[in-house]
Amino acid sequence: MSISLHGCSYGYRRNSLVLNELDLSFPAGVSLLLGPNGAGKSTLLGIAASALAPHTGHVDYRGLNPRKSRDRKEFRKAVAWMPQQISPIPGLTVREQVAYMGWLKGLARKDAWSRAADSLEAVELADLMHRKSHELSGGQIRRMGLAQALVHEAEVVLMDEPTAGLDPAQRETFRRLIKQISAHSHVIISTHQTEDISELYESVIVLDRGQVRFQGSTVEFLGAADAVSAYRRLVSGEI
Repeated sequence: MSISLHGCSYGYRRNSLVLNELDLSFPAGVSLLLGPNGAGKSTLLGIAASALAPHTGHVDYRGLNPRKSRDRKEFRKAVAWMPQQISPIPGLTVREQVAYMGWLKGLARKDAWSRAADSLEAVELADLMHRKSHELSGGQIRRMGLAQALVHEAEVVLMDEPTAGLDPAQRETFRRLIKQISAHSHVIISTHQTEDISELYESVIVLDRGQVRFQGSTVEFLGAADAVSAYRRLVSGEI
């Protein structure tokens, strides 16, 4: 089992919950978290990454609960997160920013510096590692964000809309990276798009209004005409 949420509730406004006592266990391998905009996918991943603290419930990975201070550091070493918005840090080069994120995750300074170069090579940004991070294009910033998630070699990698802003060539690079990462890490990717399902993903979870509407293997999802049809209607706003 990869990572699980137990009875998790979260809302950004009083009396308005995005997630309400959600129970969800992600399987091992590469999982796709599908859902229309506003379904709660980003909130769910933020909680799973311990960036957000649920109002009720808890997250568990290998017996580690990030709500407990004694577990939080170890949990964050094991779980990496690529949020939807990647912010360049003014004054830092691309390599310095990635290394800094590795240091924040507990790497020694020397190891963080070395692994930053390796991560940037993996996402095909090695030739830009000495450029200031704020000088990157939108697609390059997305890839820098992925390098930040990979730098400390996490056991679980969470990605929120990682292909947003990428051109077709960069999307192909992303597909290759996912296949490489999945050889040693569990990967959970959220999106509202259904491209590459059969090629990249082993399992699918459909989230809508903070509730799981479908969970199963990719084969089961693609073979369930009702599930695929219902998802398309969700995205189009018909239901």
